[in-house]
Order: sequence, then C-alpha cells, then structure tokens
Amino acid sequence: MLNGLKKILGLDANDRALKRYSQTVNEINALEEEVAVLSDDDLAREIAEMRRRVVEEGQPLDEVMCRVFAIVREAAKRTLGMRHFDMQVMGAIALHEGKIAEMKTGEGKTLVATMPVVLNALKGKGVHVVTVNDYLAKRDAEWMGKVYRFLGLSVGVIYPFMSIEERREAYEADITYGTNSEFGFDYLRDNMAILPSQLVQRGHHYAIVDEVDSILIDEARTPLIISGPSEESVEPYKVADRIAKSLTVNEDFEIDEKEKNVALTEAGIKRCEKILGIEDIYAEVETSELLHKIVQALKARYLFKRDVHYVIKDGEVVIVDEFTGRLMYGRRYSDGLHQAIEAKEGVRIGRENQTLATITLQNYFRMYEKLAGMTGTAATEAEEFNEIYGLEVVVIPTHKPMIRRDFPDIIYRSKREKFAAVADEIKECYERRQPVLIGTTSIENSEKLSKLLS
Repeated sequence: MLNGLKKILGLDANDRALKRYSQTVNEINALEEEVAVLSDDDLAREIAEMRRRVVEEGQPLDEVMCRVFAIVREAAKRTLGMRHFDMQVMGAIALHEGKIAEMKTGEGKTLVATMPVVLNALKGKGVHVVTVNDYLAKRDAEWMGKVYRFLGLSVGVIYPFMSIEERREAYEADITYGTNSEFGFDYLRDNMAILPSQLVQRGHHYAIVDEVDSILIDEARTPLIISGPSEESVEPYKVADRIAKSLTVNEDFEIDEKEKNVALTEAGIKRCEKILGIEDIYAEVETSELLHKIVQALKARYLFKRDVHYVIKDGEVVIVDEFTGRLMYGRRYSDGLHQAIEAKEGVRIGRENQTLATITLQNYFRMYEKLAGMTGTAATEAEEFNEIYGLEVVVIPTHKPMIRRDFPDIIYRSKREKFAAVADEIKECYERRQPVLIGTTSIENSEKLSKLLS
C-alpha cells in the first residue's frame, strides 16, 4: 500500500530514475540516424577524439555519454547484428552511474555492459568486467570484444595459469574480463611482489560485476587466501594421533556432529597430561598447541570419514566437494586438520600452511573508484547493497510484457515436509511427461531425495 502511494505521489525513487533515463534514451535515439551514415573508420575516429578530450582536456564523461552510447549501438549492429533496445540502454545508463541494474534473465545484460564499458574506458585507466566463471569471461571477451576492437579499444582476459607477462598485458588493455577470484588473487600477488616488474594490475578505476548479488552478497565474506608452507615439524601430529586413539568418547571428549566440533572434557585433559607426563598442559605454548592438535586428531577420527569427506589417491588425502562430489585436487583443510587426517591414514604428512596474504571479496571490490553491477535478482537485497557498498538498485522493466509466472517461495516447517512435497511435485511432473531438473545443496540431500523417489 505504501509503495502504491509513493508511485501515485511520484516519490518512488525507481520511477524517478526510469523517467530520467527515458529522457536520455530519447536523446540517444535522436542521434541514431546521424551516426548510421558514418563509415566504420569515422566511428572509430570519433571514439579516439572523445578519448583525447576526456584524457587531455578533462571533459566529463556525462557530456559525451549520449554520443558514445549511440556509436556503441551502431557498432553492435555492424559487428554482432544486435541493436540495443531502449530498456537495455536504460540499464547501461544505470551501470555508468555506478548503480546495480536489475534486469530479468534473457534481457541481454551482456550486451548492455558494452555501452558503459566503452564510455568509462575513454579515461584510459582500465575497465574490469567481472564474471562468475572462466568460461563466461573468455566467451564475453571474445563475443563483445568485436564491438570494442571495431571502435579501436583493446580487450584482455585473465584466467588461471597465465604468466606474469600475459597477465600484465591483459590488465594494460582498455577492457579486462575475468572472474572475481582472479582479480582478487592478482591484487594479493601484487601486494606480495618484491620488484615493480612483478606487478600486473594498474589500479581499480571502474568495474561492472555480473551476477552481482552472488558475488557481492552471497560470497562477500569469502576470504581469498594465498598461503605457503610453515617451518613447523610434522612429528607433533603423529603424537596427537596416538593420544587421540587412546581417548574415550563421552568420557574424555564430547562430539557435536551438527557443528562438526569436538571438545575435551576435564577428565580428557587430565588423561592427555598423564600420557605426556606433564602437570599443566596450558603452562607452555608448545604443549597447549599440542592440545589443539589432539582436538584436530579427534575430529579427523570421528567426524571425517574416508570415501565420504575425502579419498586416498596416490598416497595423498584428496578432499571431496560435499556439493558436487568432485575431487578437489590441490585443496587442503586448514588449521592442522588435513595433517591430522594424514596422520590417521598413515600417509606422508605435509607441512601446515601459513597465511601469507588474504582479503575478502567485499573489501576487494570496495577499493574501486566506481562500482556497478547487474543481475536478475537485486531488489530483495537493495538495503544490503546500499549499506555495504553504497550501491543503489534500479529495476529496469522488461523489453516485452512478462509472460512467465514467478511464484512466491513456499516455506515448510521441517525438512521432512519439504522433501515430501518436492517428491510429490516431481511425481506430478513425471506423470505429465515433463522433464525436471533437481538441484540440491549437497550429495547427502541428493541421496535423501533419491531414496524418497525410489
């Protein structure tokens, strides 16, 4: 009711923004015929001239925005056979203003980004386009790269296992595509560099983040960590494992399966002190650290199961991803847990890693002078975006009337009821010969649902 009243009184911020964007779209559309008669070389020359004025004379980007957007639209028509719809141009304006454009799936967000990317690349400081995986980064850089190269701009893409020279070259380009983690890890590596020649990034001017709710909200607190082996001996892990074998559950320690935690009881601590032949295990740093290793050894024995949480392959402990079931080569449990599992399994114990550099995705993206994003679902998290990043969300209408029906979420009192309802829904789909894709959050849930369906 309150939202309806705001709209009637003209107080709705989203409506006001769309009204303003609509006027700008009309100005851009008015230039379409004029730009259409220009040759390919003329279009590239215009972009080069505007770039010169922006860099050398300090002309504001807003003054050349309409002309640049009209040229990008024409370039997309000639290279991709695609013309930006008015709603896509609105989304582009929101992105240039450093806002989040919420656009429904299928509205062509990949094409939308080309306009603000070209405009902000005129400053010559580099524009970063952040995608959710390496495939999309390469695909979009190649696909939309046709528009950028047509206008005389260079495009780079960063992906795993590139050399320093290749990375630096990708960052020197006017536009650089890559995943959030690649950008973040390059920043960490630059901070660890000893010589200027080892640096690859050249600042954080402007970034457009695709699937912005996933990267800036869901994964925001995910730390990116670069670690290296410590100098500590691995012998204490073997000692801890021998002691863990002799302790009794409930008497010496308690297990919290839900929290995946183990806690030693008073009797358990005394038992450890007796085995080690010391009076107070907390008196020395070395012995108190050994107590922590004993707890990790107990976790390894009672909470982590072979061929469920990890497998032994070629004499190494390899973690199994609980969501996909894939083997995670090169990944190790932290805080001494991986070493505890290695001691339990009797394989070679690797040295514990120490953190050399770390940053969260949230803190990394807050470094950009201007940040923008696009996604199909942002309005529900608008408050968080505003509080954490100072980002406004603009909901862009669809190009054509929406015919898909988006049903509200259904909430169940218990997991049992939820899974039973899911099984019923699948059965109905099966009976009307409708294919159905079932996505769960873990292998355990997939197996639970599989048993229900069987």
